[in-house]
Amino acid sequence: MVNMAVQIGGLALANPVMPASGTFGPELAQVFDLNRLGALVTKSVTPQYREGNPLPRLCETEAGVLNSIGIPGKGLDHFCAHAMAEWRRFAPPLVVSLSADSVAAFAEAAARLAATPGVAAIEANISCPNLEEDGRAFAMHPQSAAAAIAAMRAACTLPLWAKLSPNTADIAAVARAVEEAGADAVVVANTILGLAIDIERMAPKLGAGMGGFSGPAFKPIALRLVWQCAQAVRIPVIGVGGIASAEDAVEFLMAGASAVQVGTASFVSPNAMLNVLDGLQAFCARRGFARVSDLTGLALPGRMRPAAE
Repeated sequence: MVNMAVQIGGLALANPVMPASGTFGPELAQVFDLNRLGALVTKSVTPQYREGNPLPRLCETEAGVLNSIGIPGKGLDHFCAHAMAEWRRFAPPLVVSLSADSVAAFAEAAARLAATPGVAAIEANISCPNLEEDGRAFAMHPQSAAAAIAAMRAACTLPLWAKLSPNTADIAAVARAVEEAGADAVVVANTILGLAIDIERMAPKLGAGMGGFSGPAFKPIALRLVWQCAQAVRIPVIGVGGIASAEDAVEFLMAGASAVQVGTASFVSPNAMLNVLDGLQAFCARRGFARVSDLTGLALPGRMRPAAE
């Protein structure tokens, strides 16, 4: 019997498989048992109401998806007063993804979530624009990323996960900065900026122009980012980016992740997370791993590896 439990950034999870923010909602309970997941992760919540970006917001490419959703939503007050009632129906810990446009707004929203029953952790979406730095994303620079995390850490005691961006020159430096600022885990990584052109319209396919690229073609990049961050920090790394199978998840774990998030694959198959979970358990059983956590970091330099079959 494989022990699938993992400890991630202050939370005890029954297993290491969870959704990526923005690709999942409680309505999927009509498709499969959400209680089988290690954790539930909401779409990003913002302090205020947001319209979102102009249409179209999503387009397919040869090996993935571009999106420029713009985090539409009714705001934090509505989320706490109404949406939380739906989330409390489920057993796995609820991780609320939080986005804000200033350090102060991040701190105020974190304090509000900490006072909301049922919130188990906060995933800080610091890939969002920082209005105090001319719209550059917090996660692009170690200093701005650390400032946002430090403010949230001072405002609440909930486990705090920092979701990092691939759109930075040195993601390991950003990971170290948020660790020092008080993050309990890093989520690696958000989407990478991309562009698609409609050659008949002679214009970008997305209403906002550029968008975040995700899906199978992003996996080698995300895997490299996890590998780098796992060697740079002591806190857990949660891997995300192009994971569609148990084999993908095993790669991320061996690269240093302690857990994984599944995103775009759920658009193709709503049962993708359960397929990853079942396949991960089967892999551990076949290779003789008593704990799924034993996979973490096996491919990192200097690690002793079990003999191949």
